[in-house]
Amino acid sequence: MLMQESDDVDFDIREFTPYMLNVAAEATSEGFSRHYREKYGMTRTEWRVLFHLGRYGNMSAKELGQQSKLHKTKISRAVAGLEEKGFLTREQRQEDRRSETLILLDAGSEAYNELISYAEDFEAQLARSLGVRDARALKRALAKLVLSGRR
Repeated sequence: MLMQESDDVDFDIREFTPYMLNVAAEATSEGFSRHYREKYGMTRTEWRVLFHLGRYGNMSAKELGQQSKLHKTKISRAVAGLEEKGFLTREQRQEDRRSETLILLDAGSEAYNELISYAEDFEAQLARSLGVRDARALKRALAKLVLSGRR
């Protein structure tokens, strides 16, 4: 196997911004995801679906996909999982029988409220770990990256 020579032999993937963002995201989300996984048996996608329904109200899977930027097959699996856990139900839409409205049940709303409270505490701990100034700077930088990706 031939190795390609590079003019920049000092390149270190560990300092490559996309790589660092991915590693940082995994490291910071692990504690939070462990909580909803252990307490509710939820996957990451189930948490995101639960969040969007709790925050924005009843919607179809298609609307949820547009809102959350999740792929429809992932949404379908997450909805089935949340339905099995007793967190949501589906109602066929009168105006379009091919579409269903996803509705949080009381257990889903309770899980949502508990997880939002835990998320706020988790976020505060991250801010304390970074320091308020660095936490704000990080949020500003991340917001810029999100916006630049939409162009």
